[in-house]
Amino acid sequence: MCGIVGYIGHRDAYPIVIKGLKRLEYRGYDSAGLVLFDGDVLKLSKTKGKVSALESICDKENTKIGKIGMGHTRWATHGVPNDVNSHPHFSNSGKLVVIHNGIIENYESIKKELINRGYVFHSDTDTEVLINLIEDVKKIEDVGLGKAVQIALNQVVGAYAIAVIDSDNPDEIIAARLGSPLAIGVGVNEFFIASDASPFIEYTSNAIYLEDEEMAIIRLHKPLKVRKIKDDSLVVPYVQELQMNLEQIEKGGYDHFMLKEIYEQPNAIKDTFRGRLLVDKGIIQMAGIGDNLEKFLNADRIIIIACGTSWHAGLVAEYIIEEFARIPVEVEYASEFRYRNPIINKTDVVIAISQSGETADTLAAIKLAKENGAFVFGVCNVVGSSISRETHAGAYTHAGPEIGVASTKAFTTQITVLTLIALKLAKANGNMSDSDYRRYLVELEMMPEKVAEALKCNDVAKKIAAIYKNSPNCLYLGRGYNFPVALEGALKLKEISYIHAEGYPAAEMKHGPIALIDESMPIVVVAPKQGHYDKVVSNIQEIKSRSGKIIAVVTKGDTQVRALADHVIEIPEATEALTPLLTTIPLQLLSYHIAVMRECNVDQPRNLAKSVTVE
Repeated sequence: MCGIVGYIGHRDAYPIVIKGLKRLEYRGYDSAGLVLFDGDVLKLSKTKGKVSALESICDKENTKIGKIGMGHTRWATHGVPNDVNSHPHFSNSGKLVVIHNGIIENYESIKKELINRGYVFHSDTDTEVLINLIEDVKKIEDVGLGKAVQIALNQVVGAYAIAVIDSDNPDEIIAARLGSPLAIGVGVNEFFIASDASPFIEYTSNAIYLEDEEMAIIRLHKPLKVRKIKDDSLVVPYVQELQMNLEQIEKGGYDHFMLKEIYEQPNAIKDTFRGRLLVDKGIIQMAGIGDNLEKFLNADRIIIIACGTSWHAGLVAEYIIEEFARIPVEVEYASEFRYRNPIINKTDVVIAISQSGETADTLAAIKLAKENGAFVFGVCNVVGSSISRETHAGAYTHAGPEIGVASTKAFTTQITVLTLIALKLAKANGNMSDSDYRRYLVELEMMPEKVAEALKCNDVAKKIAAIYKNSPNCLYLGRGYNFPVALEGALKLKEISYIHAEGYPAAEMKHGPIALIDESMPIVVVAPKQGHYDKVVSNIQEIKSRSGKIIAVVTKGDTQVRALADHVIEIPEATEALTPLLTTIPLQLLSYHIAVMRECNVDQPRNLAKSVTVE
């Protein structure tokens, strides 16, 4: 949640901070604020609402002068979204200022102690408690800012990525992280701080990603120092070259990032299997699997942990891995996994899925699995993310930056990676014939073209959206491999249009949800012509007899469902196991157009954030 950005160097800080906040707004948009040191004092501007509102305030207040500054865009945890609770937050003296992403869990007890010492609090945030704790330590211990931050952070419980400035020493920024991401861009006589690298990619390609419990002391005209928060030991920072480019994080002529990312899926899927899917040689080349093949082949079971859209990708993987490799699979919500005292054995393999690689619930589940001796494999998109570092091995999806809060290409590329894993395991343990294996390789290689064809349904989806944009409820049904697609379709509609929607296995409809069906209820049925087709047709007839409005996703050329449905959206024919890559496309487009027609903020839906870094 929350995006933080900072700059210290020879450039004007304001345009860097503002532009950076706009790029990080996907992380939260309840409020925005910034602080600049103008050579004399720290100048603060902040407001409830989006970064555009902050820009307007800065135009009026003329808060634009300074070579050092930092800003924040908030997803509210402690305290309602208002001007007062917005970041940055000052200490009581007005000399220290902080921006913070995360949660300080023991803030209440610290706050009580500080109140007893005469401190006054103006907001409801845990962040204001933290900055006053730092000030208290600095004063009592008579130490510099860096040491004060270190001592204070050893007293707090929770998660954080922070940046702190002291007006008495304005040529320095202290940055630290635990559980929330923090990147430092290293330029020539300048440094950048951000939740991810997007705010500084046009200025430098060199970045340092702080590890958990690390603190950076960033000073002008001095080398950057990284220390361990626990024991103050020095760390040699690893500078890596960024692979991201500016074009990837801009809309490129599309009205919304979400639409751009929907249309990027053919290339994203191709990039995901590029260098891995070697059809001519008849092999799948994945170092993370190949180097640990015995652990997978000897596993008693595979446990998949994830949240949200990634959880739905995990459900698809359950079908695919069990079908292909015949290894038992369980799919768990990461948010519940560690709270139910799960049984984890050394013979288990855990696959953790996350687009951002920073999902707090998933990271916590990973740590529990590792403590119990399981082998943990990560599937994520962001290179250098926490999950990529915490897991024993893994595979990147290579989807490129996903800015829209509602995931689209993350879902299809996760399924692609998980399908590659399933096929590789099936070939290795002999549960798939060589002919079937090679057939699937060829089919998978063709999927980018088929996804591109599926995208041609956009106009049809738009027409259907216009009919049902004001429906208060919607039901999504699917069977087999496409039951998780129904769940994902319902989630997309909920996320961006605020229409209540539910996904169900089609056969479960008559065990309750059928009571909801009347002439005003749209039901989206995912019905490709494979597998359980005849059963799905029967389910559609049950809906039809109760006057429900049927929107069917069907295989091109279908006649049976077309005769029953009120609307049909066609997709190309494909092997059943690969149909989720196609059937999800019209559901993404349908949700998108409904949200646009309802004048919702597609890229920044209310109450949500892209990367959920708090529990």
